[in-house]
Amino acid sequence: MASDAQNSPFIKHLASSDKDTRDQALDALRTFLSGRNEIAEIDLLKLWKGLFYCLWMQDKPILQQRLSRDFAGLVEVLKTDVVMPFLSCFWKTMAREWNGIEALRRDKYLFLVRQYLNTTFRYLSRNSWRNTAAVAEYTSILAETPLSSTNTRIPAGLTYHVLDCYVDELEKVAGEEMDNEVLARLLEPVEQLRTESKTKAVRNAAKECLDDDRLKVWRGEKVGGEEDVEMGDGEGDEWGGIQD
Repeated sequence: MASDAQNSPFIKHLASSDKDTRDQALDALRTFLSGRNEIAEIDLLKLWKGLFYCLWMQDKPILQQRLSRDFAGLVEVLKTDVVMPFLSCFWKTMAREWNGIEALRRDKYLFLVRQYLNTTFRYLSRNSWRNTAAVAEYTSILAETPLSSTNTRIPAGLTYHVLDCYVDELEKVAGEEMDNEVLARLLEPVEQLRTESKTKAVRNAAKECLDDDRLKVWRGEKVGGEEDVEMGDGEGDEWGGIQD
């Protein structure tokens, strides 16, 4: 049971200042997770609560980042049927705990969220994003929790951060090329936020995310001053280049 993992010493040992202790604890956690074909949601939530507070107790920035990367890497060892429930419980845990994160501890969780967006995009990009069911399931998870347009209990700070990171982390995985159909699916929860969120600031943040020039490049659209260069009459026009 995952609840056994939460109470196991190896969870607490993940925050140890001793590298050998941390590595052994991480190996034990990987072994625990990789051997299960399914894990009940309640047990995954208990496990994630343990991992959340494991990171909470880690004070050294370098070790915080190492721990976040290690947690993100857990996705790689999961059986296929466990991946989406595991990710869903990650986001539910972040949403539940977000408002209670102290300012001095906030950066470590901002980094963890980035790592989880990145590792999930990498997971979905396997086989050239051909597992459309997995892409659809993950965007549904995002639409249900961090990018929900209807659940007013989702912390706005979490939503803003996901929107701020979304294209950055997608670019790291997709590079300069992205299939339009896959891109449209991945942007569905952001589009939904833009049109349906009851909060104007959230709608504006979603619009800003969708207006990112990198998305236009992937779609083959013109960016920045390109239209002006082609349409100008050439007299008195100055072009300063594409702005960052």
